[in-house]
Amino acid sequence: MRSFFSNLATRLRRDQRGATAVEYGIMVSLIAVVIIIAVTALGDTLVNTFNDVQCTISGSSTGVCAPPAAP
Repeated sequence: MRSFFSNLATRLRRDQRGATAVEYGIMVSLIAVVIIIAVTALGDTLVNTFNDVQCTISGSSTGVCAPPAAP
């Protein structure tokens, strides 16, 4: 019985799969934080860019789009 527990303890010490999973989890969370920061920092710039494109497509030359015409 003692050799069973000894062999089990040896196998558990050699098993590194749990540590690898934790490392991947940390990397994924850090990547998510970087993406959130980038989207937050670029959010206003993207909104302005899309508004400019919308004004250009609608034909507004003043930079401020007129509200849509009432039907």
